[in-house]
Amino acid sequence: MYSHSSTINAKRTILHRLFQAGSRMIVGLLLAFPVFLSSCAFLPSGPLPQEPNGPPRAMIDGVPFFPQDEFQCGPAALAMVLNWSGLAVQPSDLTPEVYSPELKGSLQSSLIGSSRRHGRVAYPIAGSEALLAELSAGHPVVVLVNLSFNWYPKWHYAVVIGYDQHAGAVILNSGLTAGEILSSRIFMNIWKRSEFWGLLVLPPDQLPANVEELSWLTAVAGLEKTGQWQAAETGYATALKRWHDSFIAWMGLGNSRYRLHDLAGAAEAFHQATRRQPDNGMAFNNLAQVLSEQGLRKEAMVAAQRAVELDGPFIDTFRQTLTEIRQKQ
Repeated sequence: MYSHSSTINAKRTILHRLFQAGSRMIVGLLLAFPVFLSSCAFLPSGPLPQEPNGPPRAMIDGVPFFPQDEFQCGPAALAMVLNWSGLAVQPSDLTPEVYSPELKGSLQSSLIGSSRRHGRVAYPIAGSEALLAELSAGHPVVVLVNLSFNWYPKWHYAVVIGYDQHAGAVILNSGLTAGEILSSRIFMNIWKRSEFWGLLVLPPDQLPANVEELSWLTAVAGLEKTGQWQAAETGYATALKRWHDSFIAWMGLGNSRYRLHDLAGAAEAFHQATRRQPDNGMAFNNLAQVLSEQGLRKEAMVAAQRAVELDGPFIDTFRQTLTEIRQKQ
């Protein structure tokens, strides 16, 4: 069967890799906010912008707090949002997955990978407008901030759980304090140093507030890399509720169902993909493979021949599928 990862790789070429997970911002020694505030309040900064149609304040309930021990802000922050999403995990459960003793911190890519391994969609966001939109929708956001100076960075993960525009404040679970109230000007200043990097960790049936189709599909494809096929199926099905004609979502749904041994469901998804892009041989090739495994040899032969007729960069795979079906007959 044609691998869906090839579809995603081709898509990433077009998108110039919307999200690069290999960033090496190191999170290390935790500093308390009061220490930072006293040393950096003089730096220029700006308040949170007003969200056009959003509420003036928002506060998310149900986000547990885990104190962040020295160097352990990555596991603690991730544990908070994973518990909010419905998974009962402790920071100590996540430490082997995200914490690097050599680096004395956690990489952003490690948080993303761990989220995927737990069946959650890791969806990066950037900027204050996206942050306010997600908080207004009830989604906590992991943020990366620099608690020191640009020339001597001390990276730290925190979880933003609310804001108050009138008070000019942002509320975070950070360090040893739950519900830390921080001036929005100071928050924007320390967040800016990570280029306003944020991360949503969502159940696969829940879309971000300001979601982009290709970004969501890329995030869901990450679940496939960790073998989370049930979560990937849900993520693609969720995408199709919003973008019913998405070829890649139908292909992803078909491949996920195939991996879950749901041949009838996979065949239906690939059939829908052929309707969306009737000139794309990939959907016909995958449909042919599934029909053949269902024992529908005649229908499989028609689909396989159509894939070969359409040609394309994967023609060798299409021909191999056709040959294998002929041999079964």
